[in-house]
Amino acid sequence: MFYFPIHMPKIKFTMTAELPEAEELDIRQIYNSFENTDIDLICILGPTASGKTGYAVRLATEINRICGLERAEIISADSRQVYRGMDIGTGKDLNEYGEIPYHLIDIRPAGDKYNVYEYQKDFVEAFQEIKKKNGIPILCGGTGLYIEAATCGYDFNKENPCVDPSLLPHNTYYIGTLVSREERNTRIDKRLKDRINEGLVEEVQGLLDSGVSPDTLIYYGLEYKFVTQYLMGELNMNEMVTLLSNAIHQFAKRQMTWFRGMERDGIVIHWTRV
Repeated sequence: MFYFPIHMPKIKFTMTAELPEAEELDIRQIYNSFENTDIDLICILGPTASGKTGYAVRLATEINRICGLERAEIISADSRQVYRGMDIGTGKDLNEYGEIPYHLIDIRPAGDKYNVYEYQKDFVEAFQEIKKKNGIPILCGGTGLYIEAATCGYDFNKENPCVDPSLLPHNTYYIGTLVSREERNTRIDKRLKDRINEGLVEEVQGLLDSGVSPDTLIYYGLEYKFVTQYLMGELNMNEMVTLLSNAIHQFAKRQMTWFRGMERDGIVIHWTRV
């Protein structure tokens, strides 16, 4: 196991658009809207390191408490958590789910190249499975394209539709996890340091040893790209940490740009502080 006294680089940030206003959400009211069929899916979205999973689990737990049954289930909308063996780098934190069932995590072997078309089909299967047992589906993730594939009824192939649009949710209640930029940046840097000390480098080395090609790991991006380049001797440790930290910060900004774009397209996102 590697343990490094990592010095995180200082990042300069330019001025960007104002953060959305935070709301105080009434979970019982959201639950009642679901029971009244005003909504058929709850979606938790937000940039990396904004606390989405923890909030989704707390929300699911509170909904179960309100209804007195274990009905809430979480469907992941993360493009890399689908892969088995990619745990530290994707931040699966499966122990965080506790007793709450989850879907679309660890469904493909590392080395596969999963795509949004496959995700949409897998989402429909999970969504319909939860509905059939009178469950309450909660979509949670930060991959904007996957979220829109699941909730906006996109037909990616006009000649041969991937899914029947009637099987997708029709009334999604979107909740955005809101943290200040400063707090998000601090969380990103701490999380990266923790992941390296928890075995991120060894995880990537194990994937290489198992036969996953360096090109495939680089294709996955972020942690897997830069750690692979480090292990291949293309970067030293300080270079790897600096470039990776910068990339994660930029990724979080792109995620927020995507979600604000959804709002400009008419989607209402209820932002709440977590």
